[in-house]
Amino acid sequence: MTEKKDLEKQAPKAVQQTRQDERVLRPQVDICEDSSGITLQADMPGVPKDGLDIQVNKDNLSIEGVAAIAMPENMEPLYADISVTRYQRNFSLSSELDATKVDASLKDGVLTLHIPKREELKPRKIEVRAS
Repeated sequence: MTEKKDLEKQAPKAVQQTRQDERVLRPQVDICEDSSGITLQADMPGVPKDGLDIQVNKDNLSIEGVAAIAMPENMEPLYADISVTRYQRNFSLSSELDATKVDASLKDGVLTLHIPKREELKPRKIEVRAS
């Protein structure tokens, strides 16, 4: 009986810890459009290439990343501005974009995605013939 009461006392702390672990950061994102498509830049400091998960499902783009902040041995942090190390952001893609040709790169904590427009929707120059 006392074991059950002890578990009940500990339960709120365990639930609270689980909820805290589930929190994620929404990375700051810049989106630019030109005639070839859109470029998206997401700030994801501390996230290595293998910590990224980028998925396109129909017209939804999902970006997730887990930061790998290495702590030197025998050191314990006293203060941290960011305690959550998981980033997540979702976007709806326009039907004029070709989601099968997404190009992704990561440099200095900035994820850059380029999503081109579908070929048939890109602007094209019409040549005029003289008669």
